[in-house]
Amino acid sequence: MNLRQSVKTLWPYLTKFKGRVFIALMALIGAKGATLLMPWALKEIIDSVDKSINPLLVIPALLLLMYGALRFASVFLGEIRDAVFSRVTEHAIRDIGLKVFKHLHSLELAFHLDRQTGGISRDIERGTSGLSFLMRFLMFNIVPTLFEILTVAIIFGTLFSVWFALITLPLLWWLPSGETALLEKQMLPTIKVIPVL
Repeated sequence: MNLRQSVKTLWPYLTKFKGRVFIALMALIGAKGATLLMPWALKEIIDSVDKSINPLLVIPALLLLMYGALRFASVFLGEIRDAVFSRVTEHAIRDIGLKVFKHLHSLELAFHLDRQTGGISRDIERGTSGLSFLMRFLMFNIVPTLFEILTVAIIFGTLFSVWFALITLPLLWWLPSGETALLEKQMLPTIKVIPVL
């Protein structure tokens, strides 16, 4: 399952809670915006310490407070994002687990007599925890990283040269393929162990 298929599978569960997903995305954008502004704040702090540019010591102190506020906003908005999105994840896990449970009950008796249904409940638990991991990974790792790379490319393109932006853009194609390969490697032991059981 690649990234596009994962998004297609999870999309109905994300649209069920549009408000929460929107708030989580806004918190994500705010946290990433604060993270991206921190280097600029440090630059301004260092520039303001130079006596020839700014003879007052008040401005560096205010800039230090601004840096601290940006740092706090980055962490705080990340926590808000986690808190708001957790309900979406839990409802998706519950809905998929219920769907699988109903499907198991609709199967004929021969299926249950031939197989150890206790092992199936363990597999359902693994599947729902895998879904939770996938939703959190997609929302909290892939999307923020793509947003950050795009923003940095835009900043490089406007402040420096288009060539700097073009250097960062290949990361957009490399990142999802690298993350997908990582997920496949993590799933490989599970795929090989289940048939043995």
